[in-house]
Amino acid sequence: MLATPILVVLVQSTLGTEEVWRHLWDTVLFDYVSNSLWLVVGVGVCVLLLGVPAAWLVACCEFPFRRLLTVLLLLPMAMPAYIIAYTYTGIFDFAGPVQTLLRDLSGLGYGEYWFFEIRSRPGAIMMLALVLYPYVFLMSRAAFISQPGNILDASRSLGLSPIQGFFKVALPMARPAIVAGLSLALMETLADYGTVEYFGIATFTTGIFRTFYGFGDTAAAAQLAMLLLSFVLVLLVTEKYSRRKIIYFSAAEHTTSNNRHELRGGWGALATLACAIPSLFGFVLPAAMLLYWSLGSEELASAAFLTIAWNSFSLAGMAALISVLLALIMAYALRIHKNTVTRAAVQFVSMGYALPGTIIAIGVLVALTWVDHQLVARVETALNHAGADIDFGLLFSGTLVALLFAYTVRFLAISLGAVQSGLQAIKPSLDQSARTLGHTPVQVLKKVHLPLLKGSVLTALLIVFVDVLKELPATLMLRPFNFNTLAVRAYELASDERLVDAAPASLMIVLVGLLPVLLLNRSIAKSH
Repeated sequence: MLATPILVVLVQSTLGTEEVWRHLWDTVLFDYVSNSLWLVVGVGVCVLLLGVPAAWLVACCEFPFRRLLTVLLLLPMAMPAYIIAYTYTGIFDFAGPVQTLLRDLSGLGYGEYWFFEIRSRPGAIMMLALVLYPYVFLMSRAAFISQPGNILDASRSLGLSPIQGFFKVALPMARPAIVAGLSLALMETLADYGTVEYFGIATFTTGIFRTFYGFGDTAAAAQLAMLLLSFVLVLLVTEKYSRRKIIYFSAAEHTTSNNRHELRGGWGALATLACAIPSLFGFVLPAAMLLYWSLGSEELASAAFLTIAWNSFSLAGMAALISVLLALIMAYALRIHKNTVTRAAVQFVSMGYALPGTIIAIGVLVALTWVDHQLVARVETALNHAGADIDFGLLFSGTLVALLFAYTVRFLAISLGAVQSGLQAIKPSLDQSARTLGHTPVQVLKKVHLPLLKGSVLTALLIVFVDVLKELPATLMLRPFNFNTLAVRAYELASDERLVDAAPASLMIVLVGLLPVLLLNRSIAKSH
């Protein structure tokens, strides 16, 4: 059942009409491909430049404010890309405070000076890079911390400076982790809808949305989706092939965290500045601007805002509970039935996280619409035979059921990963001891595993809750009529250029998004 939306998209991609595909080929397909490639290359370069040096500095060096900056560098993860895009548009656009101050000070008018255009492809690259570099930072930092300190000491004894040791020793050893973080950032880049739509950039995600609604052609939208996913697949396969003959080893003892190189004077100030810039522009400045706008907005005190907030929190809570419950069932099934069929089934369902929200929404909508038509036709026929004339309408599509189904398919992989990591830490001997005492597998899960999995389950609940709160394209496509969420409300107001009124909803999403980020930082600190 959970694989149905994925299978629907795969099947629909083989049923496209030649006329619509030819029209896309002749008009906009080149723009979709070129803009998506530019975003991938630009964001990839930027997240590497922002994330890798900062990770090495906080892991291997000692400099002023290192501990504070280690936390601050993670905070942009709480800032959705579309929200930071709205915020910086309000700051740097023609009517924003920066250009207004520039005109007042210089006396120049419109068209008499040059200023960076925020609503552009470079602007979108900057916005996405500022919120996605923490993926690379997290993976790289963990890799640098786990590197054996004696290897770095040996490189120093051979005459390498700390900078040379970084490029010739630490960086090559951390390559697998860096690539893993980069892959996550690039998948999020290709799946982004709010930022590129607001900046007017034609990419695969906007094209899928327009093809589905403009042409009403599900098959053409599915074909665009398959082309989009091929980009990610090519990137991953190419990188894996490039290091096919390289083997990486590491040791748990004598990590670099115990042997940091102390940076003093100008070098220490430079390291502090290098780590402060990403966190300043990725979180501190936009969050401060959102707070300032929220205090001046009437939206925050309105009854409608409270209703929207309740809609968002209740929906996210239900989706998180469903996802974690299913993750528990699947992870436990893998633990007690380690066969190929079970493993393959769970891995296939976990593919949902690699698909953009627009694709999941199309698959859910097509599947549930078909179920509605089949079910309603049979029920109405039966009632009509009984003498009752009742029109049921649609039962699943266009309701909260469709939204919850889409969220579950999209974010099940996250909760499954958290639960599986917790189960792997529980020794099989505990299961065996409980079974010898006469407990069934279900009783073992209830009495042994669940008490030990409290931390993993709460982490999964929190992460899925926040991800659902931030999800925009699937919510836009599947929400019932007259049903709004914080993400949709912020998108609608920002699209109408009501940036001040969009601030309260955006700020609420950011504040809630801080919870899993701070939890993640705490767990990393404890593990090291």
